Amino acid sequence: MLSAIEVRNAKPKDKPYKLTDSKGLYLHVTPGGKKTWRYRYTIAGKETSYVIGEYPALSLEAARKERADIREKVKTGTNLAEERRQLKQAAIEAKEEEKKLAANSFETVAYEWHHHRQARWSAGYAKSNMTKLKNNVFPAIGLIPVDQVTPPMVLKIIRAVESRGSGETAKKCLEIMNGVFRYAIQTGRATYNPAADMRGVLISRKVIHHPMIKPTELPEFLQALTRSDIHTTTKLALQFTILTAARSGEVRGATWAEIDLEKQLWIIPAERMKMKAAHAVPLSKQAIAILNRLKILHGNQPLVFPGIHYPEKPLSDNTMLFALYRIGYHSKATVHGFRALFSTIANEAGFNPDAIERQLAHKEKNAIRAAYHRSEYMLERIKLMQWWADHLHHLEHGADIVPIGRRAAAGE
Repeated sequence: MLSAIEVRNAKPKDKPYKLTDSKGLYLHVTPGGKKTWRYRYTIAGKETSYVIGEYPALSLEAARKERADIREKVKTGTNLAEERRQLKQAAIEAKEEEKKLAANSFETVAYEWHHHRQARWSAGYAKSNMTKLKNNVFPAIGLIPVDQVTPPMVLKIIRAVESRGSGETAKKCLEIMNGVFRYAIQTGRATYNPAADMRGVLISRKVIHHPMIKPTELPEFLQALTRSDIHTTTKLALQFTILTAARSGEVRGATWAEIDLEKQLWIIPAERMKMKAAHAVPLSKQAIAILNRLKILHGNQPLVFPGIHYPEKPLSDNTMLFALYRIGYHSKATVHGFRALFSTIANEAGFNPDAIERQLAHKEKNAIRAAYHRSEYMLERIKLMQWWADHLHHLEHGADIVPIGRRAAAGE
């Protein structure tokens, strides 16, 4: 029998050789110095050897224990080589099945869906969708084959998000899962959409409208904004937002490349619009005056409203909100609320509601009407926005306001 020292000190030779231990166990040493434990046995009248393991990962003592277990198998007629082949084949098949399952997992399909869809999205929207998947959906069903996800699994995800008070996120997660399952059906990896059965399960929440100052408070607000000591860029951003009735994000992200001062037009590209369609904003004389002032301040930079401390980034939304706080209107108004104020006043003044909605870049809710009603109402909107700017000017400076009628608004 071998000793541990003999095994450790066994040196390579010109040719492979073996050191016999006992009961069929021996150490095989190659010219390269590799040492393996092997077991010699006879089955069906034929002598063969079986590799147990490598030294020193497998010690002499451990090799003898393995040999004892193997001897018992051989006594029962087990063909060790065949058994190992079958185990290896089973492992290969298991790995292939694992790959197949991984290829059809919800997470894999979701990544593929996201890749195919993101060309239609803005970078921010694509990132937002993936973040929602990673934070809320993948931990629950990411590794499950997409065709094995059930409605209760989907509902559990929705309820978990809702329990955090994130109703909008829950709604968006359901929309995303719907998209992934539809894609899985289209690509032949599922036959059923479990998210489609979730109609009505979202907890209805009371709609909270953006705070909006009253029309009667507008003159005092405009005066307070003009005489305030807030940063010039922030003040101009707020005034431009009110004059154009645009969304805060659209204003803050505006670039000089989007502005045509000569044509008095601001073209916001589709990727920056909520509805993913380019939007033309006619600019009043007052809006152009603000832009001309900004051209002097920031004309050498791509952004119209660059950040105060980081000019390579847009002015932040919080900066504009803090400005409202500085002038005492943080509890009465939000930046977005001025869009509603514009709509209220313009409708009361008798302007075409369709022109107002188009100016606000709202989506037509009636699908049939949307398919045929593609007018931009540009001539009406040019008159509307100049009237709005003049109206604000008169309010701020105390002039009498004469409401304009619908026929006059249309130039009739």
